[in-house]
Amino acid sequence: MEENSNFIKTIIKEDLESGKRDKVVTRFPPEPNGYLHIGHAKSIVINFGLADEFGGKTNLRFDDTNPLKEDQEFVDAIKEDVEWLGYEWEGLFFASDYFDEMYDRAVLLIKKGLAYVDDLSADEIREYRGTLSEPGKDSPYRDRSVEENLDLFERMKNGEFGNGEKVLRAKIDMSSPNINLRDPVIYRISHATHHNTGDKWCIYPMYAFAHPIEDALEGVTHSLCTTEFEDQRPLYDWVVRECEMEATPQQIEFGRLNLTNTVMSKRKLKQLVEEGYVDGWDDPRLPTISGLRRRGFTPEAIREFVKAAGVSKGYSTVDAQMLEHFVREDLKLKAPRTMGVLRPLKVVITNYPEGEVEWLDADINPENPEMGTRKIPFSREIYVEQDDFMENPPAKYFRLFPGNEVRLKHAYFIKCNEVIKDENGEVVELRCTYDVETKSGSGFTGRKVKGTLHWVDATHALPAEFRLYEPLILDDEEETENEAENKSFLDQVNEKSLEIVNGYIEPNMKDAKPQDKFQFFRHGYFNVDPKHTTEEKLVFNRIVSLKSSFKL
Repeated sequence: MEENSNFIKTIIKEDLESGKRDKVVTRFPPEPNGYLHIGHAKSIVINFGLADEFGGKTNLRFDDTNPLKEDQEFVDAIKEDVEWLGYEWEGLFFASDYFDEMYDRAVLLIKKGLAYVDDLSADEIREYRGTLSEPGKDSPYRDRSVEENLDLFERMKNGEFGNGEKVLRAKIDMSSPNINLRDPVIYRISHATHHNTGDKWCIYPMYAFAHPIEDALEGVTHSLCTTEFEDQRPLYDWVVRECEMEATPQQIEFGRLNLTNTVMSKRKLKQLVEEGYVDGWDDPRLPTISGLRRRGFTPEAIREFVKAAGVSKGYSTVDAQMLEHFVREDLKLKAPRTMGVLRPLKVVITNYPEGEVEWLDADINPENPEMGTRKIPFSREIYVEQDDFMENPPAKYFRLFPGNEVRLKHAYFIKCNEVIKDENGEVVELRCTYDVETKSGSGFTGRKVKGTLHWVDATHALPAEFRLYEPLILDDEEETENEAENKSFLDQVNEKSLEIVNGYIEPNMKDAKPQDKFQFFRHGYFNVDPKHTTEEKLVFNRIVSLKSSFKL
């Protein structure tokens, strides 16, 4: 990470130099209630990257304090995503590992007169809390005795009350200008089976209470989170202090990462998945890590993108083209070059010998000669792109049209002589001739042509499906958390965000495996789709086009 773009690095460096800290321990603490997205990748890169840089360690911890929303599927997916991004955690923990400890700390608060059992409903608690301009008012249950609170809290744990009947609240300050300190709820009743602890518990700690305890128990030195938790930092420090934790982690906030033309809210992503707008959490149009992986983005590209986006306090939205830039940079020397025709138009080369096949040489990647060469078959019948022919072209159109000559990439010059149409007047075949003297690499200098077309041999070509993607969300304005402004986000879903076409590829692609990546001449970078590819047909997701107007 850039020295001048990371204020967190400066804080850590000063802490170590001053002796305030003698080591660096960070953690990545997702809630297992959905799949990770590109915003989480920023947190992963920051937490693991900074710890690595200062010789520290990073824990992976699942904040699983809400059994109604969490699932083992999400736990497994998150672990896979972190590993795929290239990071190894020191310890693997769950908030639920500490439920006994958290209960004991809550009892400690009650004994110190700093927590009480409240019978108010959620709506009543909200009403009593006050507003930003008006102080809250005390609950009528705020002055219960320590003995009564201890008894009620134990009975809550033992399952004697129903959901919502009672909560445990911290007793802090109902007139505090920080609403988070107005006696926040720290335990609620939830008769639900937990993915990790089963039915042992029917009360669960709130995130704001559990998180600082977890950090302290694990010896986290720098608790890095997004700026939405900045107002909760005083509560974080209060919990660490009043629960008498031995370690004192420091919470530091940084700005969230958002992308244009997508959504980053787990709630919205879940809605898109459950209502069938996309093909699961790993749909290549989603900003989820699994979706980006399936589309073909590389972990190297994502890491470099996050570093380039920088670390600041500000909330910002980054152009999605910036992410695409980094995957192009990563793949240009790695991805083999090949040719694929997405919308085929048959071409018969009438003066090429029938039954003859020649194998042409081509570089696997001209920008990386060490990758070697490949063999491409060429014969009398080939496919070209429908878009590479026009019967009545405009001026300065240099591809195929009647009477025009073009170069076939790695092969010969061909000239269009005849156009064959079906009964509906649609062009279905072109009749061309080739010039044997113009073979690529032969040194022919007799004449020049301005158009170069890609193609595949019709006899040997393999059928393939190509999935072409456009932005999922048409509105590229910054996403806001205001529900009223976002309730119609589904109206902005791009119905044309996915186009599926069927064409042909070179026969040397027969051994391509899921997640293999290629650059198709003129079309862009593609990834073999791991979900829909079969033995009969390869399916390719376009990762990005070849070029973009975006500049760093």
